[in-house]
Amino acid sequence: MDQLTDASGKYTVAPLPFPYDALEPVIDAKTVELHYNFHHKPAAAAANKAEEALVKARDSGDFALVKHYEKELAFQLSSHILHTIYWSNLSGKGGVPKGDLAKAIAAEFGSYDKFKAHLVAASTTVEASGWGMLGYHAATKKLMVLQCENHQKLTAWGVQPLLLLDVFEHAYYLKYQNRRAEYLNNLFNIINWDNVAERYDASRA
Repeated sequence: MDQLTDASGKYTVAPLPFPYDALEPVIDAKTVELHYNFHHKPAAAAANKAEEALVKARDSGDFALVKHYEKELAFQLSSHILHTIYWSNLSGKGGVPKGDLAKAIAAEFGSYDKFKAHLVAASTTVEASGWGMLGYHAATKKLMVLQCENHQKLTAWGVQPLLLLDVFEHAYYLKYQNRRAEYLNNLFNIINWDNVAERYDASRA
């Protein structure tokens, strides 16, 4: 579903699935342009650099910097993966979930409104930078709302991200400044619920 690498296996960023201004007025075109070109693209490049450094370490037997590059790979590759999902989660259409996903949300959280309130609250209160997430845990067959600090902390093993809300300041600060909760509530006007449902179906297959 997500294109993360090119034919050679190098991490690469797929084209945005919409023009820069497609998310107006919720997210301004300049924010989308800067976010995609100067935050997402460099993450993929940095993940490649970290992997190359680890190959050199194995070949040379010099692991003096292995701790640094393992951390770098975890951070940058997670950023690349999460951003790829984030862009596909947005469409400018909005609406509400339907079908099996809607039923699962109601069963797990009590109602769509309770789920939304939970996800917005969790995302708003992420310490410093990170993500809010709706994920599916296949081992327990449960939907979960999670916080993620940075790109790789506080997540739970085995949870497949279905819907991601980026709360790094670069995702919203040009338009919303410090009004993170306002940005998050407005994001629900441009969620691509068809994409979220497709991810939910795939995670259960």
